[in-house]
Amino acid sequence: MKRSEINQVIEGALDFIRSRNVPMPPFAYWKEREWKAIGVEHREIVDNMLGWDITDFRSGDFSRIGLLIFTFRNGSFSNPQQYPKLYAEKLLLVGDGQELPYHFHWKKMEDIINRGGGNLLVELKGSDAGGEFTNDAVTVSVDGKTVTCQPGETLTIKPGQSITLRPRQYHRLIGEKGTGKVLLFEVSTTNDDRVDNRFHSAADRLPTVVEDVDSTYLIFNDYPKYVNF
Repeated sequence: MKRSEINQVIEGALDFIRSRNVPMPPFAYWKEREWKAIGVEHREIVDNMLGWDITDFRSGDFSRIGLLIFTFRNGSFSNPQQYPKLYAEKLLLVGDGQELPYHFHWKKMEDIINRGGGNLLVELKGSDAGGEFTNDAVTVSVDGKTVTCQPGETLTIKPGQSITLRPRQYHRLIGEKGTGKVLLFEVSTTNDDRVDNRFHSAADRLPTVVEDVDSTYLIFNDYPKYVNF
């Protein structure tokens, strides 16, 4: 993705989030100079990948295949002694008609909550030991109700509703066309997107950034270039 596109996506996301009256923490607005000035007292932000996260899964078409995330809090897979949180919280913004390709998490269990805007379509499939699709039914919880789906079946999660997904349950998320952007919150067990995701066919989870302009805001993968501790 081009840096200019990342800047534009974050600015648009902040406008939408403000329109939904969702306050963001100060570090959501930090520029390069603020990141360069922080000390070790902010290590948790850097180590646990808090902040902005944007990807187009190397599709080259973010509006069609992509996702914007802001991570508020997270524990650590690799250093649970220093960071003992067993949970994570994220904001996800899915565009009208935008798709997050089929994937599952090896360890993470998550609740995806539609906090407003459009409808979220969740398409489900099971997985075998090798991470391939199966023809087995998939059982999930929707607002505390047990729902069993046939492979490839789609559930519609409307504003105010939520779905609980267990590890190794393939899911594909789509903002239902014509209903608008979807504001989601994710509450989950500790998460590390560098090692805990299995995408069935999409390319890399983290984007390669083309630096065509200066950054307005950083994504978590930028931190090693700007944080000096």
